[in-house]
Amino acid sequence: MGADLQTNTYLSPGIQAMLPFLYAAWSDRHLSVPEIESLRREAAQLPFLTEDDRRVLSDWSDPVHPPSRERFQQWLTNTRRAAEALPTDRTASLAELGTWLGQAAESDPEARADYWREQLPALLQIEQGLGGVREDTYRSLFPRYDEREKLNEAIRESSVDPAHLQQILEGPHAEVIRRVKEILLRPSFERTILRIKEDYREQVLRWCKELAREGIGALSYPREYGGQGSMQDYAAAFETIAYHDLSLTIKFGVQFGLWGGAIYNLGTKRHHEAYLRETGTLELPGCFAMTETGHGSNVRGLETTAVYDHENRELIVHTPSITAGKEYIGNAMHSRMAAVFCQLIVDGESHGVHAVVVPIRDEAGHTLAGIRVEDNGYKLGLNGVDNGRLWFDQVRVPVDNLLDKYGGISAEGNYESPIESPSRRFFTMLGTLVGGRVFVPRAGLSAAKSALTIAVRYGLRRRQFPGESLRSETIILDYPNQQRRLLPLVAKAYAVQFGLDHLLDRYVNRTEEQMREIEAMAAGLKSYATWFATAAIQEGREATGGKGYLAENRFADLKADTDIFTTFEGDNTVLMQLLAKSLLTEFNKSFQEDGNIAVLKYLGRRVTTIVTEQNPYVVRQTDREHLESRSFYQSAFHFRARRLVSTLAQRLRAYIKDGKSAYEAGLLCQTHMIAAAEAYVEQLVLDESLRRVDGLDGARHPSEGSEPSNGAAQLLEKVITLYAAHTIEGHAAWYLESGYISGPKSKAIRKLVDILCAELRPEAGVLVDGFGIPDELLGAPIALA
Repeated sequence: MGADLQTNTYLSPGIQAMLPFLYAAWSDRHLSVPEIESLRREAAQLPFLTEDDRRVLSDWSDPVHPPSRERFQQWLTNTRRAAEALPTDRTASLAELGTWLGQAAESDPEARADYWREQLPALLQIEQGLGGVREDTYRSLFPRYDEREKLNEAIRESSVDPAHLQQILEGPHAEVIRRVKEILLRPSFERTILRIKEDYREQVLRWCKELAREGIGALSYPREYGGQGSMQDYAAAFETIAYHDLSLTIKFGVQFGLWGGAIYNLGTKRHHEAYLRETGTLELPGCFAMTETGHGSNVRGLETTAVYDHENRELIVHTPSITAGKEYIGNAMHSRMAAVFCQLIVDGESHGVHAVVVPIRDEAGHTLAGIRVEDNGYKLGLNGVDNGRLWFDQVRVPVDNLLDKYGGISAEGNYESPIESPSRRFFTMLGTLVGGRVFVPRAGLSAAKSALTIAVRYGLRRRQFPGESLRSETIILDYPNQQRRLLPLVAKAYAVQFGLDHLLDRYVNRTEEQMREIEAMAAGLKSYATWFATAAIQEGREATGGKGYLAENRFADLKADTDIFTTFEGDNTVLMQLLAKSLLTEFNKSFQEDGNIAVLKYLGRRVTTIVTEQNPYVVRQTDREHLESRSFYQSAFHFRARRLVSTLAQRLRAYIKDGKSAYEAGLLCQTHMIAAAEAYVEQLVLDESLRRVDGLDGARHPSEGSEPSNGAAQLLEKVITLYAAHTIEGHAAWYLESGYISGPKSKAIRKLVDILCAELRPEAGVLVDGFGIPDELLGAPIALA
C-alpha cells in the first residue's frame, strides 16, 4: 500500500484519518456550532487519536482561526491522492478516505489494515454528523467519481437526448455508420503507437484489407462489381473511419476513392470488368498519379506524356524531367497499378490530360522495367500512408489501358471524343474526380469533432482555481473565456456538417450542366472545412493545457495528420480563387444574358437593401430579438456575399480599363477574391443549416414533412444562431466599414455571443455527444469516463 499512496509523514495516522472531515467541514468557508460540537464529540471517542492529535484537531476546528489557504490546499491534495489510490471495491466516502489515509500513515500499513477497517463505523458516524457534504466539495475530493459522473450529469440536465442529435447528423446512413464503428471496435483495430513508418504502414494496410473484406471499400461501386451503388454510404464510412485513424482514412480513400474512382468514372465497361471488383477487395492495390513535383494544382500543365504508337497499338508513357515525376502519390509503395495522368499525344498533336492505367509492380511486388519508385520518407503526419514518387522511362502499355470515357483512340489511330471542346472535355473529366474535395473535408470535420469532444469533456471535468478562499475549484468550462473558445467551434462543426451534407447530395445527384457549379462549391467547402479543422484542433489542444500536449490524448496526431488537408486535393488558397472566378463568371453571365433587366434587378436589390437593412434605425438596432432574428443575420450573410462579388467585379473592370491585363488585375484583387469566396461559403453553410433545422419537428420555421426531433430543433436553432453571430462578429470591421452596422450594434453582437455561449454551456456535453463518437474511438484518457 505504501507504494500506492504516500502521506505527509509529519502528520500522525490519526490526524491523517481526520483530514477528509476537516476539508469537508471547512469547504463552505465556516464551521457552524453544531458541526464543531459534532466533530469534537465524535472525535473524543476515537481510539486512534492521541492527546496531541486531539489538541491539533481542536485548533484546526476553531471557527475563530480558519486554516490558511496553504493548509487547506494541503488537506485537499492529501485526500485527493488517497481517493485516486482508493481500490475500486471501496465506497467513495469520507469515512473510507479516512481509514485509507490513516492506514497509509502507519509504519507498517499492511499489518494495521484490519485495525483501520474496524474504525470505519465510527468515521461513518462523524460523516453523518456533518449534516451532508456539499456536492461540489464531494466531487473535488473524488476526481474519479467526478470524471465518471460530471458529463453524465450535464447530459441528464439537458432537455435533449444526444442520440436525437446523432440521428439528425447521421440521417439515412446510420446503419452503415453503425456497421463501420462495429468493425473499428474489433480487437484487430486496436491502436498501437508505431514509430517506424514501415510498421505503421503494414498495420494500416492490414486494417484496409479487413475493411475491404467486409465490403466497406466497394460501397460506391455497382452491385455487379461487389458494391452497393451508394456514394452516400461510402462517404459516411469514410468520415467514420476518420474517428479511428487518419492514415487509414487516407489510404482507404486513395485505394477505393481515387484509384477505384478513376477506373469507374473515367473508364468504360472493359475497364470496370478488368479492375473494379479486385480493387474493391484490395486484391489489386492501385494509386492515383496526378500531382507532379513541378505542377501541383495546375493539372493542365502536367508534363508526363503518353505518346500513341499506332503500329504497335501502344501508349508510351514517359517522364521528361525530374520535376515531371509524380509526387506524393498515396499507396505508391504497395500498388501494382497506377492511374497516370498525362498529356495524350496522337500523331504529334496533344489532346490534353488523360488517364492511363500503368502496371508498376508484378504480383510478387517487384518494380517493373522502366518504373522508378522512391519513398517520400517521414512526413509531419500520416506516416501510415505510403507516399512515394514515380517516374516512367518509355513505359509501353496497350492502348486499351487508356481510360477513354471522354476521349479515346479509334482502330484507325485517330483521336475521338464525345466532347468536341478540349476545354469542356478537360473540365468534364476533372469534374468526375471532384469527389476527393467532397470527401476530404468530411474526414477533416471528423477530426475536428474528435478534438472538440475531447476538449469539451475535459472542460466539464477539470477544475481550476476556487471562487473563494476555501471553496471547491471551478469547472473550467464554467469560465466564460473557455466557453468562448470552444462553444462557437462546436456550433460551427454542426453548421459545416450541414453544408457538407448539401454538397454531397448535389455531387451524388449531379448533372453535366451542374458540374461547374458543384466543382466550385466543393472547392470552397473543402477549403472552409479543412481550415476550420486546423483551427478547432489547435484551440482544443490549447484548451486542454498540458494534458492536451500528451500524445495519449490524441491532439498530436490530430494536428499532424490533418495539417496537410489544407493543401492536398488542392491548395485552399488556390481553391478559393477558383470559387471566386466561378462567382464572377456567374455574376457577369447574369448581366450578359438578361441585359437591362439584370441591371434593373441589381439596382433594385441595392435600393431594397439600403431601405430595409441599411436605414439609420436598423443599422443601430441592438435589441436581442432583432439580433437573433433570421431577418438580421441571414440578411447580413447574403449582403456580405453579394457586396464582395459585385465590388470585386467593379475593381477588376476598373483595373482592366486602366490598361492592366486580366492576370495583373487578378493579382491586385487576390485577397478580395478569397474574401468573396469565403462569404459565399458562409452564406451557403448558414442557409443549408437553417434548411436542415426547419426540416425538424418543433422548429420555429418548420417545413412540410418535418421529421421528429424531440426538442433538438430548438437547441440546433440556438446553435446555428451562435454560428451566425460569431461569424458576423469575426467580420465586424468589414460590416462597420460597409455601413451595415453601427459601433453600438457591433458591441451588442459581441455581447450576444457571450450570452449564447453561457446559455449553451449546460448543453455542451449533449452537443459533443451528439457527434456519436464511441469512447473507444475517441481514445483520449482525459475525455473518457
